[in-house]
Amino acid sequence: MSATAPLPPLRPGVTLRPDQVFSRAGGQDRLADLYLPAGAGPHPAVIFLHGGGWRFGDRRLAPDLSRHFAEAGYVMVSIDYRLSGEAGFPAAVEDVVSAICWLRATAAQHGVDPDRIALMGSSAGGHLACLAALAPETFRGGDCLPVGAQVAAVIDGYGPVDFTRIDAQRDPDALPGTDPESAHLPPPRPMSDPGALECLFLGGVVADIPDRARAASPLSHVSAAAPPMLIAHGTFDGAIPPAQSAQLFEALDRAGARAEWLQIEGLGHGFLNRSALDEAGPFAMTRRLSRAAGGTGAAIAERSGVWQAIRSFLDRTLPGPAR
Repeated sequence: MSATAPLPPLRPGVTLRPDQVFSRAGGQDRLADLYLPAGAGPHPAVIFLHGGGWRFGDRRLAPDLSRHFAEAGYVMVSIDYRLSGEAGFPAAVEDVVSAICWLRATAAQHGVDPDRIALMGSSAGGHLACLAALAPETFRGGDCLPVGAQVAAVIDGYGPVDFTRIDAQRDPDALPGTDPESAHLPPPRPMSDPGALECLFLGGVVADIPDRARAASPLSHVSAAAPPMLIAHGTFDGAIPPAQSAQLFEALDRAGARAEWLQIEGLGHGFLNRSALDEAGPFAMTRRLSRAAGGTGAAIAERSGVWQAIRSFLDRTLPGPAR
């Protein structure tokens, strides 16, 4: 799917502000599409990061952001970032941090509350969201504006968090996703294969670059200073093992950070690309809350729509007027 693909019709009251330049890293314009809700704001905002194995995709590889979020009062910002065919780690996460700084610096002209900005990502985008939120100063590139890069919340959709353990955790019998992202993904390859998407992103096989692999793993950057995180993963994910999300939740819990982990029964990889997902729901899921979020880590069984659960998290985490 390319940036020239047609977008779904905008919902009533939502305005599209396309092709905004947020960075010129690497000598090229890096673009964002903004979906603006009705009203002057200031509104909370969510920066959406597409998936695609860090190798393909762009800001239009996304669910219906107008329908699910902008209509509910959120400014949605879907961005491009440098893919591994152009530049490897850490270029993509530097672009995400630049987008955060740009949105904070230009918040007034877009009707955004700079203190209520969240990140949301699918797969590789979930990985980048976690990395940028956990270590924004580490990944502040030279093209980043001199403003704060912190965010108020993160939604991580099945992103890898520990490149050193993916091989051991993968289920060879798990089914591939059927969404637009997964349709382009090759079958997972081991971390010893230089053609694996993870290795193309990292710039080598994991065993040869252990320090780089750890630096690129969000798990290495977890601390009590982490913003509140919602981690969502399907039980049938054949690309990124659900155990990766379990690792992240447990590390955040130990660190004293606020975290929620949703394990959704029967879903495979890439479900955040499915705009009509909740029409097949509600889904059986288990929710775990970290101790800092008021939980015990024990599983709580519930049924909910996925988009409904994400909006509920945002409503609780980014409260305030003008939404």
